[in-house]
Amino acid sequence: MLSFWEKDSYYANTDVIIIGAGLMGLWSALELKKQRPSLSITIVERNSTPLGASTRNAGFACFGSLTELLFDEAKLGTNAMLDILEARFKGIQKIKSHFSAETIQFDPCGGYEAIPASHATAANLDDHIQTLNQLLSPITKLDQTFTNQSAEMRKIGLKNFDHLVGNVLEAGIHSGKLVNALSKLVMEKGVTILYGLEVKDWESERNGVQIQMQNGLKLCANQLISCVNGFTQQLIPSLNIVPARGQIILTNAFEHLTMKGTFHYDEGFYYWRNLGNRILIGGARNLDFKEEETTDLSGTEKIRTHLLDFLRQHIVTHENIVMDQYWSGIMGFTPTKEPLIEEVAPNIFAAIACNGMGVALTPVMAEKLAIQVMANV
Repeated sequence: MLSFWEKDSYYANTDVIIIGAGLMGLWSALELKKQRPSLSITIVERNSTPLGASTRNAGFACFGSLTELLFDEAKLGTNAMLDILEARFKGIQKIKSHFSAETIQFDPCGGYEAIPASHATAANLDDHIQTLNQLLSPITKLDQTFTNQSAEMRKIGLKNFDHLVGNVLEAGIHSGKLVNALSKLVMEKGVTILYGLEVKDWESERNGVQIQMQNGLKLCANQLISCVNGFTQQLIPSLNIVPARGQIILTNAFEHLTMKGTFHYDEGFYYWRNLGNRILIGGARNLDFKEEETTDLSGTEKIRTHLLDFLRQHIVTHENIVMDQYWSGIMGFTPTKEPLIEEVAPNIFAAIACNGMGVALTPVMAEKLAIQVMANV
């Protein structure tokens, strides 16, 4: 039985309840407070910390690689690809405007993409670089976002690749410190975050929403926003959001590590970076898409072994490469790979901004979500 004090504070009726205390939920709360500071907002999170991908990713700022952007252009069209790219770019700028580089360990180290000779872009790589640079220039204000760095491959610390493309706008970031800093910021604005509460169901009513928790508790709000990304299918199956597990391993520390920066391969399905004198690598879910369409965080020995072998094949070092730690995060993919904001029922919204690029996309998608929600408050 709740006390009067609990009912009248933590669990009081509120203007907006947000499900999920990850990046999408936190940025959404911040943007709603900017729109109307007087709004009462509660975020409910079923875990002690966000469990999806916000603090369980690889620590990339997520600008994007050349072949990934070309793939998106072929699938979505030039304008849609550029719209998503611009949102990523603006999202990264917004993160930097809110937090110091020291606070979130933002490292503008730049990035590289390794490309095999068998890839469709390899034969006319310089032409692809030039064309994409021209398309991106109005957004980035740079003449050369991408450059051909193939001649520098060994110096950069890589081997057994055919081509290497540099990207000046990719960066590393400390995902845990970003979420922590953002959590503190929204709480300073008066947002309540309740951890350990899992949503079971809800009922859309004429003047609001009643939310049923797994522990029997009921909360009431004028508006409900689901920001659970890769776990959306469990709450709103009609949206057809596909979960995608991203497995990550972290190596031992090296006495000497030439490789510095962020790296991509295979249209972004492989991604690695240095973490001090260690290497963090994730991905390879394209080895078995169906098996990785899961919310199971356990991971598989098959992919962990494959990622370790990949490093041994491609990293220049005379030291042993040993796995020291591993984890998984759960991403969410929309049917079109475009961010999604939808009112799924009266007073109930869902926001899925990620598609593997949540760090960069969530700050901008939260602005759009806040405008839609405020039209109903």
